[in-house]
Amino acid sequence: MSSGIILWFTGLSGAGKSTLSQELVRYFEDNNDRVELLDGDEVRTNLSKGLGFSKEDRDTNIRRIGYVARLLARNGVVTITAAISPYRDIREEIKAQALREGTHFVEIYANASLNALIERDVKGLYRKALSGDISHFTGVSDPYEHPLNPDVEVKTDSESVQESVRRILNYLHNRGYLESTT
Repeated sequence: MSSGIILWFTGLSGAGKSTLSQELVRYFEDNNDRVELLDGDEVRTNLSKGLGFSKEDRDTNIRRIGYVARLLARNGVVTITAAISPYRDIREEIKAQALREGTHFVEIYANASLNALIERDVKGLYRKALSGDISHFTGVSDPYEHPLNPDVEVKTDSESVQESVRRILNYLHNRGYLESTT
């Protein structure tokens, strides 16, 4: 891949955004592409420290991720973001900014049922949120607006990691963003 692109993962906590992103990072590194992963948890620790979980703070966090992603992508880096990014309007804003700048933007929806997320949740956060012990938990006590027309939707509760990665790579190949899908 010679030009940069933003692969924007969205989905609830535990849906597989980070797992799939890490697999894609390995794929691009193996193909000698410049790649960076902006993981939501790491960004909150290093770039958005001090922000809370109000809508305004969440929007600020996502705008910061979008800004850094655009900077990297316009400099030829495959940029993968893995953050919940719960609000549709902010995702659309980031996408529009990228497209205005001539940067390819691919929205990838990591979709899994709430029951599957509860089952995989080793920290028990969903159970705590459902019982009211955790407030402002996206998908339980705070909204998550799923994408209406994602470029790629992977069903992480019914597909293997390899199947989801293959679906994403096939999309990139079919759009001409990749030369092959090895």
